[in-house]
Amino acid sequence: MKFPEFHIIKKLDLFIIKTFATNLMGTFFICLFIFIMQLLWRWIDDFVDKGLDFYVLAQFFMLSSITLVSQALPFAILLASLMTFGNFGEKLELLAMKAAGIPLLRIMTPLIIFCAMLGCISFYFQNVISPYAQMKLYTLMYSIKQTSPESEIPQGTFYDRLEGYNIYVDKKNMDTGLLYDVVIYDTSGGFDNTNILLADSATINSTADEKHMILTMYSGEQFSNLQEQSIQKKNVPYRRETFNRKDVIIEVDGGFEMKDVSIMKANADSKNMKELEVSIDTLSHNNDSIAKHYWKNLKRTTYDASIELSHEDSVIMLKNNISSMKLDSIYSIATQKSKLVWKRAQLNKVKQMKVDYEIKHNILHAREKDLNKHKISWWRKFTLSLGCLIFFFIGAPLGAIVRKGGLGYPVLISVATFILYHIFDTAGYKMSREGEWHVWFGAWLSTMVLSPLGIFFTFQSNKDSEIFNSDSINRFFRMLFAIPEKRNVTLKEVIIDDPDYAKAKDVMLELHNEARGYRKRNKLKKIPSIKSVFFNEKDHTLDDFNEKMENIIEELGNSKNRKVVIMLNEFPILSPHATTSPFKRRSLNILSLVLFPIGIIIYLRALKFRRRLVKDLVKVEKNSKKLIEIFDKEKLV
Repeated sequence: MKFPEFHIIKKLDLFIIKTFATNLMGTFFICLFIFIMQLLWRWIDDFVDKGLDFYVLAQFFMLSSITLVSQALPFAILLASLMTFGNFGEKLELLAMKAAGIPLLRIMTPLIIFCAMLGCISFYFQNVISPYAQMKLYTLMYSIKQTSPESEIPQGTFYDRLEGYNIYVDKKNMDTGLLYDVVIYDTSGGFDNTNILLADSATINSTADEKHMILTMYSGEQFSNLQEQSIQKKNVPYRRETFNRKDVIIEVDGGFEMKDVSIMKANADSKNMKELEVSIDTLSHNNDSIAKHYWKNLKRTTYDASIELSHEDSVIMLKNNISSMKLDSIYSIATQKSKLVWKRAQLNKVKQMKVDYEIKHNILHAREKDLNKHKISWWRKFTLSLGCLIFFFIGAPLGAIVRKGGLGYPVLISVATFILYHIFDTAGYKMSREGEWHVWFGAWLSTMVLSPLGIFFTFQSNKDSEIFNSDSINRFFRMLFAIPEKRNVTLKEVIIDDPDYAKAKDVMLELHNEARGYRKRNKLKKIPSIKSVFFNEKDHTLDDFNEKMENIIEELGNSKNRKVVIMLNEFPILSPHATTSPFKRRSLNILSLVLFPIGIIIYLRALKFRRRLVKDLVKVEKNSKKLIEIFDKEKLV
């Protein structure tokens, strides 16, 4: 019979897990619903005027739910842990557990194990189930977008949903249907035969069978035959065409038809860890190969380009024994017509090279982004799984500190934490995707920010800190903004010892004189110097004055006279240390003075407290005199 404590602890563990699991079930579906609505709001434009049936919409919600499980679970754990430990604290169950000698970390232990198991389940879900669901969801959305592609071309960004085409529209007029400043990259014949079309305006129409989209372009130019070829060739490596009107016919599929899921197999979110590792290795190798090929071509066509001479020019150079040519000399003796022809030829060549290099840059940048997406997707499987534990270590200690259950404080704290996490996670994702940060740093940024918060809150709650306590918060803001606190002295029903009114009268007279003398002597109405704010030692005079006032008020609080008790409430509560140096250590005072804007805040705070002290001392003068008059009128002395 040596195991009763073990059995008690075991029952307590089951009780804690049961309570947490019940809250988790509710919060999980709430968080999942919010994430689905967020996703739907982002893609709502793709569903409009597409004539989708109920089966397609049901498929969308089902696949969205599966893909968002791993994202909703950490926030559900945060909210559930806040509610669980908040309810324990509010119902004094947490106090009873601690009174029984069970520390907070021991109370959290079963839930730590439980959340670790949820993290493992989340990892398995992300690696096995979610990739296929993501692939199905992307395929579904692609199929929906292909239903009516002409209605979804955005403005201000490139649209690449049409195979073989990349379309840019600067502005759209919704009333007239006109598109302005249109650029089309036609790569349907391969990147070596890219056609580039520029137009001031354009319109979009669909054929009757909705199998083709007609882009009618007005007032533009076309560059074609942009293939890599040696600069030594005589022909111009592109063709330039100016047009007033031109129709571009693009093949589309106007009716809804579910595409093959294999078309989204290359997406990073549609792969498990093994597939991601293979793809990362392949993409890295291919990107390096393409970049080297482009660099070799750049050196050959730009830096190491030789000039091809005609047969006649070569014969002339041999006859005249000319080994090299001075192009500046030749240009200087050329006719104006020849100069103009050369200038136009070189200008066209530069334009062609600029367009060619921009295309190559966009290709490399897109491939690098794709590689970074694969790396981020690989890391996120770990970060989201670890997030289950991190959010628990934030929620459980905060719930124990706040001690508020329900959906009030927990929801407020959860939303604030979610916003903080979302900001850092989004920033990390975008910066690492664009190659501005290392991928691992961007993927782990939100985790690195929230982990210290979890450690801090766990440490504070384990030592019963009053952080986030309403009284502590109110006290902090009162001290920060010099907000006066009201005194609360009530008439007691049972009084054992009556106060010594004769002594109290003498003390009140002393308080009256000392308050007046201190106020005039220290010149509190004047603007204080920096030395008096940051390097002023403790004012023992004010300390003694405040102690004397509080002692006599406490003694007079036992009075049976109602007028005396009412007058006691008119005495202010002084802050004797508010006008002295902010810190005990001189080095900290110097540091607070130097650091901007901390020094300014401390100075303004001291200034406000000095003005408040003046008002409080005047009140002490008046109220002490009034209290003496009450003593005399009521014949208490």
